[in-house]
Amino acid sequence: MRSVIIRALSYTGGLLIVSFGVTLTILAGLGAGAWDALNVGLAIQTRFSVGNWVIFVGIILIGLNALLTRTKPVVHSLLTIFILGYFIDFWLIIVFNDTLFSGFMLQMIILLLGIVLIAFGASIYMQAEFALIPIDAFMFVLRDVLGVNLMVAKTIAELTALVAAFFVGGPIGIGTILVTFLIGPLIQFFFPRIEKRINWKATH
Repeated sequence: MRSVIIRALSYTGGLLIVSFGVTLTILAGLGAGAWDALNVGLAIQTRFSVGNWVIFVGIILIGLNALLTRTKPVVHSLLTIFILGYFIDFWLIIVFNDTLFSGFMLQMIILLLGIVLIAFGASIYMQAEFALIPIDAFMFVLRDVLGVNLMVAKTIAELTALVAAFFVGGPIGIGTILVTFLIGPLIQFFFPRIEKRINWKATH
């Protein structure tokens, strides 16, 4: 029972931290990660919120992942994107409504803090071993379908989102580059350290 509680807290707490990090990278105004830039661009073009588009794009990716692997859709991933989408809207619309950061140094600090939080939160939520964010699952699918390593698959996925974000007017800039290249190494740094502390499999 205790292991279930630890997994649940890791899952929801990690996603809450990820959503806060994503929000900071958006509010920094220096360019968001490719997928987040896509969601922001789509939100600008429509009446739906950024969080809504996190959910919509996630649903599309769940279907695409199933199509490419010729398997049933990972339905429980819906919970992940609904939690993430609503958390992002909570931060953007309720907590940071109409908040703007000015001054390059402050914007850069906010951006870097957001990147660190995304990696830290992802390292926590993945400990639960429950349902991956469809974007993460998409990278693994590309790796298996195309027969490439994970880094190449990640690059293809990011470029796909980046092109789409460009066409819908998403915020692309130096932040996009930093998110793309820093998230992976930071997760590699945080994950094993957090794994040692949480280690729910050793809990009875």
